[in-house]
Amino acid sequence: MSTYVIGDLHGCHAEFVSLLEQLNFNPANDALWLVGDLINRGPGSLDCLREAKALGSTCVLGNHDFHLLVVARGGGTLKKHDTLSNILAAPDREALLDWLQSQPLAIYKGNTLMTHAGVLPTWSAQQTLSLSQEVQAALASEHSGDFLTQLFGNQPDRFDNALDGVDRLRCIVNVLTRMRFIDDQGRLDFAAKEGLDSAPEGFYPWFQYPRGDALQLLFGHWAALEGRTPGSKVNASAIDTGCVWGGSLTALNLDTGERTSVPSQQLRGH
Repeated sequence: MSTYVIGDLHGCHAEFVSLLEQLNFNPANDALWLVGDLINRGPGSLDCLREAKALGSTCVLGNHDFHLLVVARGGGTLKKHDTLSNILAAPDREALLDWLQSQPLAIYKGNTLMTHAGVLPTWSAQQTLSLSQEVQAALASEHSGDFLTQLFGNQPDRFDNALDGVDRLRCIVNVLTRMRFIDDQGRLDFAAKEGLDSAPEGFYPWFQYPRGDALQLLFGHWAALEGRTPGSKVNASAIDTGCVWGGSLTALNLDTGERTSVPSQQLRGH
């Protein structure tokens, strides 16, 4: 049995199938972890969602997954480059959305912690799980629509345990699904989305701050890193290699550390 972690699918279903074939993936024996952003931008968003659900994958929510939930159930609107219409019109729409909405923001097994964007250096694995569960509870409640309606926003941009209500939940979601650069106080920057040289003054990649433990951290979200974490002071593995942008789709074998990639079938920089 092997456990494979696959980077951001973003609707690249053909590449997803190709990668599973290359891995000789067998759902009866192997485990599949998906690092979030299953959908949007690529042409096969509906098929990716169906495939992930059918395979019984272990998945964390990414920012694009939240965007779909906000559009479908929180009064949000589609954006120009979204590829979500097929999901919204699908006959199994509600079952797919229910499955997606039930997924966590963090997975912790053994010494490995997986989130979509990363984790603050001050958060332990147990705290990260607990904060994820707060968001999961909101998503599972009868008031989930109200939560999704208020979810998006850049404030507060620094987590404080004294935060409460929607501000607290929004900050947790932003850390775990949108974070790239932070400052020494743990404040998030939301403007810079490219490589490491795009960091605002006083901000650094979250993985360049040391931790007090030896966790293996798995994350996606940051395609511009191309699967690398230069200057990392923690054991962090970047899994998003930009398939939807013309890069590749990558799987990490958790047991051996081996990476397997298939080339994108998308137009680079589309």
